[in-house]
Amino acid sequence: MRCLIVADLHYSLPQYDWLVAQAPRYDLVIIAGDHIDMSSAVDGRAQMVVVGKYLDLLKEKTQVYTCSGNHDLDGRDSEGEKVSQWINELNSRGIGSDDTSVESDGTLFTLCRWWDGPKAQIKLREQLARDAERPKKKWFWVHHAPAADSPVSWSGSKFVGDTVLMDWVKTFKPDMVFSGHIHQSPFTSAGSWVDRVGQSWVFNVGQHPGAPPAHLVFDSVANEVVWFSMMGVQSVKLDAPLIRPLPMLRALPDWLTSGDQARGQSPDRSSLPVG
Repeated sequence: MRCLIVADLHYSLPQYDWLVAQAPRYDLVIIAGDHIDMSSAVDGRAQMVVVGKYLDLLKEKTQVYTCSGNHDLDGRDSEGEKVSQWINELNSRGIGSDDTSVESDGTLFTLCRWWDGPKAQIKLREQLARDAERPKKKWFWVHHAPAADSPVSWSGSKFVGDTVLMDWVKTFKPDMVFSGHIHQSPFTSAGSWVDRVGQSWVFNVGQHPGAPPAHLVFDSVANEVVWFSMMGVQSVKLDAPLIRPLPMLRALPDWLTSGDQARGQSPDRSSLPVG
């Protein structure tokens, strides 16, 4: 299984165009929240319609999983807590999203809503507890906010991640957690796009303008995650210790340049920046 992971596209249409073009090369595309930019001059409802059309285009090319972020909220539930109704409704269109758990190739993906109050927090914890009991080879979470007290949530001056998520990671021990939200964490001197919490790997894709966006590529055969950004390319082998500082790669891993084993296609190397 080969996955392409992004986050915090914030209505950047060039980044969505890039994502649609790249999607056929992957078995799965994951978008870890914040599709919308609520500071944009474009009305939020209009953004949701446009992004929804992009997500439908992606679904025609490969599997798509996503979750809501804080910019994606568009209403309140019966408890008065903010929710992203339009993201949740993607489930009915064949796009895995909030409150859903999906199995793919033996891996269970838990797609976590952005919780805005105690009721939604309890509901999400119950989802994680149920999924902890399900049989699976691997367990991945998609959760917009990154774990607290970790380089993946370092703002440049303090840790600003999700303390509840960190507790859940320590309790339930997923294999990997894909997040975003704190745009600058991978680009600060004390921050990072990757960390270990016990045996769990936690990631923050990061965000920068322009296409291609910052993104991760995960390959289950190579057991490796590669991070691409305006800074260059780094990678971690999931069966090896995490040793810092991570070097910038001078060349892409062989499995990325020798053809796509899962889809039978070669990667578009021109779209992959090499540091």
